[in-house]
Amino acid sequence: MTLATALTRTSRRTPTVRSARGEAGEGTREADGLAVASFVLGLLGLLVMNILLGPTAVVMASIALARSTARRGRALLGLALGIADLAVLGVLVTANGTVSWNFGG
Repeated sequence: MTLATALTRTSRRTPTVRSARGEAGEGTREADGLAVASFVLGLLGLLVMNILLGPTAVVMASIALARSTARRGRALLGLALGIADLAVLGVLVTANGTVSWNFGG
């Protein structure tokens, strides 16, 4: 077999398509989902159930950042919003003396 026939045979084969992230594409994709989920939960936690959603957002953002997410900004926002949820909870507990709070007077 000559070099020219070997090259034409290999060029006819369909190349394997890999994602830009390589073999760790699935793990990065999962980390991206965690980053988005932490952002949404942190944002939602400012309005309701901040005692549960705040720590959950912090943990999910930390995991996403540890797994090198492509959505680093969203993971950092989720982390900041989760911490803000806990700060709001601390202020409300200090003001009311209870974990629950309401809008009315």
